[in-house]
Amino acid sequence: MQLNKRSLGFIFIVLFSGTIVGSVLGELIGWIMPEGVVKQFFLMGVHIDLAGLAGIESGVIVLNLIVLTLKFGLTIKLNFIGLVGLSAAYYFLRFFR
Repeated sequence: MQLNKRSLGFIFIVLFSGTIVGSVLGELIGWIMPEGVVKQFFLMGVHIDLAGLAGIESGVIVLNLIVLTLKFGLTIKLNFIGLVGLSAAYYFLRFFR
């Protein structure tokens, strides 16, 4: 009997994809809806910024090595429907074993 074990990478890809699809749907729903409280609810989100976590205002971490300069930046915006998409992806992972 073979156990169906999933790799951590596969789980991460499925959850990340569910979050992306949910966030895009939330932005589309917010774009279609008229102005009001419901639209603000769908468009309200959390911005997580890699450089902001390091205390840098510009949003980019710069590593200057004299010969080579590297710039790192990552921003994640997660809205309510993105959380619904994340929950749906988690449900599908648990349901389809």
